Amino acid sequence: MQRNITVFGSSVVDLMSRAPHLPAPAETVKGSFFMQSPGGKGFNQAIAARKAGGDVAMITKLGRDGLAQIPLRAMREAELSEKYLFFNDSVPTGTALIMVDETSGQNAIVIVPGACSTITDTDIAAVSEQICSSEYLLLQLEINQDANEKAAKLAKAHGVRVIVNTAPYQPVSDEFLRGVYLVTPNEVEAEGLTGIPVTDLKSADRAADVLFAKGVQNVLITLGSRGVYLNTGGKSEIIPAYRVDAVDTTGAGDAFNGGLIAALAEGRSLHDAAIFANALAALSVQRLGTTTSMPHRSEIDAFLRERG
Repeated sequence: MQRNITVFGSSVVDLMSRAPHLPAPAETVKGSFFMQSPGGKGFNQAIAARKAGGDVAMITKLGRDGLAQIPLRAMREAELSEKYLFFNDSVPTGTALIMVDETSGQNAIVIVPGACSTITDTDIAAVSEQICSSEYLLLQLEINQDANEKAAKLAKAHGVRVIVNTAPYQPVSDEFLRGVYLVTPNEVEAEGLTGIPVTDLKSADRAADVLFAKGVQNVLITLGSRGVYLNTGGKSEIIPAYRVDAVDTTGAGDAFNGGLIAALAEGRSLHDAAIFANALAALSVQRLGTTTSMPHRSEIDAFLRERG
């Protein structure tokens, strides 16, 4: 059975610790909590979309090591097919070292992509049927970019709507962006892509115009606690975030992108999908971890009913 959402991207194991504050250079801080869990932008987004009710195929690459068992267990629990997984015999599964300030919920992260940065042309050819038959393809910038470019080109040639979450930021070609259905940077990434600091609606409009000139069809910029900026070409707006007490903001952007694509695949408009994604992200930051913090569909629906 073909999945109508394909998430093509990273899978790493999160090694997360909490402490009273984030360490300064050369400082050692005694932590209060440690957790090891599946993560990586691609994997987080796939789990978020799946738990939100999406029909998801996850394409990624793991090492042949003990750490690979962590995402594999999570996939089985979420009923995500392992059909689209690849393995590297010589490069280990990626890792992310995450430090969380237990007072503010803010974090600092170092990611080592490992095996998921070694996706080859042969790998892409093996999953080309799934990519080409999807309604949506969701990409991030956490794997080797040549693989992203080939997957995007393949998808666009077959009428698949490509969404690019431009994180973690790196320069990308105009060719990669041309024909993309939607880009979802945060303010920092939007400035990197366009050269325009995004501080308000007016500056976001200018940044969106630069992206439209590059051939992007729709622009969504996440603004943290302020919500999201959405520009569909004819209309721009800022959709407010839900106010909640954040415990851990790690993976909030991934929660949002996973919720967004799940809602779009149900036929919702970009505006309505963004509201749904805001709700999913708001629920996720009230819990520890990344994939472990992603809410189920029933929780999202209940949250939206409560908040009107």
